[in-house]
Amino acid sequence: MLTFLAHLILTAALLLLMANLVRGVQVEGWVSALIGAIVLGIVNAVVRPLMVFFTLPLTILTFGLFLLVVNALMLWLVAALVPGIRVQGFGPALLGSLVLTLLNFVVEMFI
Repeated sequence: MLTFLAHLILTAALLLLMANLVRGVQVEGWVSALIGAIVLGIVNAVVRPLMVFFTLPLTILTFGLFLLVVNALMLWLVAALVPGIRVQGFGPALLGSLVLTLLNFVVEMFI
């Protein structure tokens, strides 16, 4: 349970950092970031696998690059569901999901 809470707080902090780095993505505060982290976890556990499955031919055709689009759509979906998180178009969603992925990668390297 403690690991889950630490991961939740870390993801919320990364969402806030990503919003400060990417123009067009806004997160209003810690409460929105925590709710966004929970919703992002649920979306990545439920919706993303379905999207990956249904877009598998396109993903294979693009050598996996279409997964960047899927990740952007998941971030855009989270912004649509969570009050206090706004993404102003597909470009910021794509860049935001890429930055969030890189930040998660860097954090995982040091943990």
